[in-house]
Parts: sequence; C-alpha cells; structure tokens
Amino acid sequence: QVQLVESGGGLVQPGGSLRLSCAASGRDFRGYVMNWHRQAPGKQRELVATISSGGSTSYADSVKGRFTISRDNAKNMVYLQMNSLKPEDTAVYYCRFWNIGFTYWGQGTQVTVSS
Repeated sequence: QVQLVESGGGLVQPGGSLRLSCAASGRDFRGYVMNWHRQAPGKQRELVATISSGGSTSYADSVKGRFTISRDNAKNMVYLQMNSLKPEDTAVYYCRFWNIGFTYWGQGTQVTVSS
C-alpha cells in the first residue's frame, strides 16, 4: 500500500526557515515527478514546486528564490527547504508523487508564519 507522510511543519516567525520532508513507501518512486502544493484557508490548492525524475526543478513565482525542492531517490523522499518565510506562506503543505496513470498525495503538514 502506498503511503506519503509529510513532516517538518510548524510555527515560525517571518524571515525564518523550515524544511519539510515527505517520506513515501509502498513502491519505487524513482520515475515519478514530485511536487509540493499548498492550500491556505479559503483558497484553492496551488502548486509550489516541482522536481522531475531527472532532477529538473520549477517553482511558483511567489516562492522563487526562497524555496528549494530536492529529492533522494534511494530513500523515496522529497524535501522543501523554505527560507525567508512570509505570513502569506501560511498554509497546509502537501506532497504529491505522480506518473502516468498514478497520483499519490500526503495528508498535509501545517506551516504557520506569524510573529
């Protein structure tokens, strides 16, 4: 059974940093694209960052230069390093692994940026 579990969320002051992790189990995800999405209260879920199976990355304009996505295929892990956090980054963050015909989501981890 496939399972994705996020961790690393919490409360941080503006300007601070957090590192989110997503651990996957149940199959080999080396060929999968890995994403981080987020959903703020009252807003639609949005794509934050993507890393391809080959390691190419892309980011939403709102986080470019502040967030870094990375993956460890040997451990079936994806990470999101978040620096210079802003109150508008407050949201539940979800990891997503997908390939043709398959998509898997984690349960989410709360990130709150507040003084």
